[in-house]
Amino acid sequence: MIILGIDPGYATVGYGIVKYHTNRFMPIEYGAIITGAELPFAERLVKIYDALTELMRVYKPDAMAVEKLYFNTNTKTAIGVAEARGCILLSGCKSGIPVAEYTPLQVKQSVTGYGKAEKSQVMEMTRVMLGFDKVPKPDDTADALAVAICHAHSASSSLSKIRERAGL
Repeated sequence: MIILGIDPGYATVGYGIVKYHTNRFMPIEYGAIITGAELPFAERLVKIYDALTELMRVYKPDAMAVEKLYFNTNTKTAIGVAEARGCILLSGCKSGIPVAEYTPLQVKQSVTGYGKAEKSQVMEMTRVMLGFDKVPKPDDTADALAVAICHAHSASSSLSKIRERAGL
């Protein structure tokens, strides 16, 4: 299974594409889509949509996993990220790719085994699971890879349950 993980934002969108097979992860591509503050907001959204659509065209992921929003302070930032997130979800749907969403707690639990893990713990486990020498930068990229890992664990768990029910 090839999974495109996304850490949403409008200035920086982290992405990570991983292949998950027989309980092993192989990183395929990762990075960040950066939109400059000098661009009108609508153009930033177009840049995000177009870049993600191109990634999906090139790498043909089987699934897209997107981190759900969690904001407790800055409403203005939350609204902008929510709008960007809408474009991100739209790009997956329009590309015909199943989209799954995970809370930060679900991602932490899946990657570290502890839902209240520190960000540094999640990044270190992501580094180890993907066999990197260093944690990928920017942080948004490492976060997106963690979301992809979370989906692999969740999807394989769901698949196991289906197989179990079917007696396979």
